[in-house]
Amino acid sequence: MEEYSYKLEMQVRDYECDMQGIVNNAVYQNYLEHTRHEFLKSIGIDFAEYARKNINLVVVRIEIDFKFPLKSGDDFWVGLNCAKESRIKFGFFQDIYRSSDNKPVIRAKIIATGLNEKGLPSLPPELVESLTAFES
Repeated sequence: MEEYSYKLEMQVRDYECDMQGIVNNAVYQNYLEHTRHEFLKSIGIDFAEYARKNINLVVVRIEIDFKFPLKSGDDFWVGLNCAKESRIKFGFFQDIYRSSDNKPVIRAKIIATGLNEKGLPSLPPELVESLTAFES
């Protein structure tokens, strides 16, 4: 287990599980997205305000390695680190662990960028500055 710039605790809800009684694989992306949004809010980045300014923060790639399934009622936490991948892209490195024993559940890498009002990749300087301060 590594050190993280940001951690968020959550709990599996019944409706997130499939017929096998485990969290549906698509639900993990919701956990990851929620954590990224909470992280951005925690460092003063207002996702909705950027959208109002016609700057849309978007995911362009997701890689997820599934290690162990969560079940209904499991407490878990998501760890997040970020790093600049290029002039216009940031990588979010996110891991999920079951809280009871810190068992690794998933490892994920999400690549994100911003799109300006013309739909072209663009990251505002203040956004780059804020994210760079938390690079791992």
